[in-house]
Amino acid sequence: MERVHTTELAAHVGREVRLLGWLHALRRMGGINFLIVRDGWGLAQAVVEDEAALAPLRAADPDAESVIAVEGLAVAAPQAPGGVEVRGPRIAVITPVTEPPPVTVNKREIRASLTTLLDHAVITYRHPRQRAVLRLAAGVMAGFRAALTARGFTEIQTPKIVATATESGANVFRLDYFGRPADPHPRPLSRLRERGARRVG
Repeated sequence: MERVHTTELAAHVGREVRLLGWLHALRRMGGINFLIVRDGWGLAQAVVEDEAALAPLRAADPDAESVIAVEGLAVAAPQAPGGVEVRGPRIAVITPVTEPPPVTVNKREIRASLTTLLDHAVITYRHPRQRAVLRLAAGVMAGFRAALTARGFTEIQTPKIVATATESGANVFRLDYFGRPADPHPRPLSRLRERGARRVG
């Protein structure tokens, strides 16, 4: 069965689907379990009425970001995320995680210090809001890139790693670059080169 993303469920109503993602949440209401799966695109809800279907999750912490696969029938449901939910799911745990992550990503907001967020950025950016910020930035950059390309600009990639720190007053950290010390460049030279190119032209 071919995998579909959470944002593609609406196009597969009435068909069997396979979702892959993180176990975002598991809630029980009125004797029915609601399993929320999160992938890199969004959230999807699976309705689990048969307790036996949850057996694969017994060894996993519901808040621990285990990677799971969910197969079932996509059914239109206005109250579900995206207006579609998966009924009669078959659940498999691909990568069980038994310890809670250092940053909780299944809440509306992340409550952690900046240091914690940066130290665990790989997990932090799984949060829907943090991911939305990155996608917004990517969209803005794509728009600028398309507009400038249409006007004949050439995009260049300037060095991002240099032998020594080039500016004072900023905190920098050292890198081991193939056995040699290096520093990340705090401010690429693109603006200076762009000015030079415009003056020449």
